[in-house]
Amino acid sequence: MPFALSVAPMLDWTDRHCRFFHRLITQETLLYTEMVTTGALLFGDVPRHLDFDAQEHPVALQLGGSEPADLARCARLALEWGYDEVNLNCGCPSPRVQRGAFGACLMAEPTLVRDAVAAMRDVVSGAIPITVKHRIGIDHEDSYGFVRDFVGTVAEGGCRTFIVHARAAWLDGLSPKENRDVPPLRPEFVSQLRADFPELSFVLNGGIKTDEQLREWLPRVDGVMVGRTAYQDPWSMAHWDRDYLGQSQRALPEREAVEDSMARYIAEWKGKGLHPQAITRHMLNLWKGQPGGRRWRQVLSDARLLASLSVAELFATARRARLSAEIDEHASEDQPLTTSACV
Repeated sequence: MPFALSVAPMLDWTDRHCRFFHRLITQETLLYTEMVTTGALLFGDVPRHLDFDAQEHPVALQLGGSEPADLARCARLALEWGYDEVNLNCGCPSPRVQRGAFGACLMAEPTLVRDAVAAMRDVVSGAIPITVKHRIGIDHEDSYGFVRDFVGTVAEGGCRTFIVHARAAWLDGLSPKENRDVPPLRPEFVSQLRADFPELSFVLNGGIKTDEQLREWLPRVDGVMVGRTAYQDPWSMAHWDRDYLGQSQRALPEREAVEDSMARYIAEWKGKGLHPQAITRHMLNLWKGQPGGRRWRQVLSDARLLASLSVAELFATARRARLSAEIDEHASEDQPLTTSACV
């Protein structure tokens, strides 16, 4: 069975530092890497792409590729490096991915995907699951029958968990950004897949942004994957372990404690030569919607301060700015209304 909640693989976002940050907020949610191409692993810097902190578990590697033999070699690497799952990307619609003949365009070749899954399963010998993330269709091939047949064929290769982005991918005529909203989502397709393939597991992805949606869909599917909302409002995950993932007795995390942990983590990486901005960029929304949150964010995104202050000084400055703005905001709220204020 898949994890009930997961954070989607997002290019340029869900790197190891982002995942470390997210893990401080939710301990039970499955986290995914950015998509890593087979070429990057077979001909590039493997440690740079695959190394991660043990605290990130459970963590899944998403692969981009189409050659079964290459994908099998990369799945073996994932097993050796200690990942908890390997996921094949059959959903990305970007032109760059299409030129590599993988991503969403693989939905037009279900037998190839089946063979790739079988090859990956063979090399990991059942030690970790091989999953597929896909769309409900491509271009005008977006009937339920199309995605049903895709799932049926790929399942022959041994895939038991399908992560379904419930929107068709348009490979021509729409940018990836436009494809986030067009065509419409069809989450009912995922419910129907679950009914038609009761021996398989289906995770719903796409358009899930609120607790109301999580409460609506978690009983109807085997899991829900959240994307941009998890990154842009990370504290929305703070209660997931308690409310959705079986940890009802677990205390909620505290923002200040997460902030302190990240400060120590950033200082460690700065000592290794990494610029703090490579990590702070992922946590700028930690205080989103809170009094003083905007001032805190401004400090952590200030290039001059990032370059001139130590990590401890940077975070101390950000905290002072937040608390000062919070005091100012409360003082403003406590001021009695005057006649001029009402004009």
